[in-house]
Amino acid sequence: MGPANPWRSVARTDTGKVRARNEDAFLDCPQHGLWAVADGMGGYQCGDVASQMIVTHLAELPEEGCFDERVIAVRQCLHWLNRRMSQELTITPDRRDSIMGSTVVALLIDGTRGACVWAGDSRCYLLREGRLHQLTRDHSLLEQLIDEQKMTHEQASQSPNARALTRAIGASDQLKLEVLELEVCPGDVFLLCSDGFYQGLDNEMVREAMSLESMHTLFDEVRRGSARDNLTAVVISQ
Repeated sequence: MGPANPWRSVARTDTGKVRARNEDAFLDCPQHGLWAVADGMGGYQCGDVASQMIVTHLAELPEEGCFDERVIAVRQCLHWLNRRMSQELTITPDRRDSIMGSTVVALLIDGTRGACVWAGDSRCYLLREGRLHQLTRDHSLLEQLIDEQKMTHEQASQSPNARALTRAIGASDQLKLEVLELEVCPGDVFLLCSDGFYQGLDNEMVREAMSLESMHTLFDEVRRGSARDNLTAVVISQ
């Protein structure tokens, strides 16, 4: 990582109005060019522990090495955590309700290179030259039905388990991470967020959240709504 890091960021998380505890966690390390959001899997035991483990271990990764080496280190860290959560920390692995798990979306930037690594339905958005791009694709049953059954979004959303995750850290012995590498351009703005933040927001509202100054305003608006889930957002800007 070069000594002059132009990136600044702002992060916020909230329990919301319904959940008893906040199972979201975030990593905000602009000095290392690394950010992440983890959303502990609702209904499972220790979702808050799982998400906190992810951001803690990512924060401990060395910032030395070239970009490719750092991407590999992020992936290896998440695979190690997946093995730990799915095997060592699960007392009764044959019981679904005993799973310790979490989504994760991590963003690594070094110079003009960026990489997004994720599993689950926490998202990464990019705002470039006024256009909003969703860089991640949710690992959910809804997206799987759209891909494999050729359903429309409206049809797939009628499934009773549409929001069920198809990938997450700790959910199974085998973890398949998705990685998107991209060229980072001057003026790019990124948003990492949990589903509790983006649900109910249209693209224009997401776009409005993507500045260091306005993120807190929209965050407060989301919190004033139903806020049935924990909500977390990290905005990264130059």
